[in-house]
Amino acid sequence: MKKTILLSTLFLGFLTFAQQNTPALGGDRDVHGCKGSAGYTYSQIRNNCVKVFEQKIKLKEVNSDKSYHTMTAVIFSKDMKRAEIFIPDGAAKSIILEKEGKDKIWKSGSYIKDSYVLIPYKKKGYQIKKNDVVIYQ
Repeated sequence: MKKTILLSTLFLGFLTFAQQNTPALGGDRDVHGCKGSAGYTYSQIRNNCVKVFEQKIKLKEVNSDKSYHTMTAVIFSKDMKRAEIFIPDGAAKSIILEKEGKDKIWKSGSYIKDSYVLIPYKKKGYQIKKNDVVIYQ
C-alpha cells in the first residue's frame, strides 16, 4: 500500500513538473503579441499579426543553391504606395518598399544594407530583386 502511494505521488509530481516546463503551442508571443509557433508574423502595413503563407500574393524563390526553396508574400497598403515583403533570410521579419512616382516599382530605402525592388512580372505576377538579381517571382 505504501509503495502504491509513493509511486502515485512520484508520478503526479513528474506530470506536474513536465507540464510546467513544456511551452504550450502559441506560447511564444513576440513583442507585438504574434504567436510564431502558430505561424503568425507581424505585418507593419496591416499593423496586425498575419500568416505569411496565407497571403494572396506569394512568390517562390528562384535559382536557389539550397536543397529546398523558400517563399515570400507581398502585402500592399490600401493606397498601393507601400509594399511589405517577408524575406526569410534577413535579420528583419519584413521590409517596407516605397513606390516612386507613377511607375509600378517599389524600392527599399537607404536604411537597409541591400537594395530590394518589387516590380510587376508577366500579367499578374511580381518579381523581387535583391541588388539587381531576381530572388523571388
